[in-house]
Amino acid sequence: MSSLFSSLWRGNSQVKLCATSLQNVISTITVRNKYKDVELPPNHGPKAGGFRRIVHYPEKYTVQPLNITRLGGRDPVSGRVVIKGIGGGIKRKYHWIEWKRGAPTDGPPVVEKVIKIMVDWCRTSHIALVAGGDKMKYYLATENMKAGDIITTTNEIPRIPVLAKEGNAHPLGALPNGTLVNNVEKYPGQGGCYIHAAGSAATVLRKVGNFVVIQLPSKHEVALPQECMATVGRLSNVEHANTPIGSAQRNRELGNRPRSGLWQRKDGRYGRKIKPLPPMKVIKTNEKPIYDKEIKLTMNNDMYYGHKLWSDRIN
Repeated sequence: MSSLFSSLWRGNSQVKLCATSLQNVISTITVRNKYKDVELPPNHGPKAGGFRRIVHYPEKYTVQPLNITRLGGRDPVSGRVVIKGIGGGIKRKYHWIEWKRGAPTDGPPVVEKVIKIMVDWCRTSHIALVAGGDKMKYYLATENMKAGDIITTTNEIPRIPVLAKEGNAHPLGALPNGTLVNNVEKYPGQGGCYIHAAGSAATVLRKVGNFVVIQLPSKHEVALPQECMATVGRLSNVEHANTPIGSAQRNRELGNRPRSGLWQRKDGRYGRKIKPLPPMKVIKTNEKPIYDKEIKLTMNNDMYYGHKLWSDRIN
């Protein structure tokens, strides 16, 4: 700064600067110190799967593999890197999973046949191609499910708990205590919300009035309405968590970038703090899910160009 004003004052001649030109000079000098206050997207965090890929869904359900757009850990709006551990990998197709398993309230149960068990590279658990009537769907495969099995889906809640068979779907109120379930609904009729990872399962603990208490793999207890549907059994690919990746190249093929050598997982040498579990969470049916909010769609790009990054760039 001093060198600049010394260059403006040479000899005894005085250089007059107006307020506008002086402001321009100062803004030119401090341009390197400018920064943008960027707000992270709302779905950032360790479970932010939205920064890995964008699936292009058609209007109607189909069993054909869907095309995807790989994001590589970047925010689709701003293009900034949000998760540094994502990138590269083999190009894979996405299979549209049918999360909702329902049956008519008055009538026989829905009977479907398992055609084959497949490996889906976009998820940890295996998937099952099932056929019922003139429709084909993808379900999450259970541990002992194989091609040729017959699975049923019913909405009936009898007075006496049913004899649960692996792969069948029943309301939580129809299952006996101690049953292992997966793909559990949070709200009746909204599709599976809990238990999607390979080898995981929830346990039916007890019934309290019109609610059924289940224990999640994290040992947390959740009280759900007894009308919520659930699939009986543990999910397939149980050895997924115990299978080593084997090599760095294999890790890159899975779409994971190399980490820093300074990062080390906690080995428990100094112990850990034992904290009590949170109280049981009660899910009531009168509460509307988050994804039931009204969505307004426009044909212009006002929302895109009204983003904070664009507003800072224009201003």
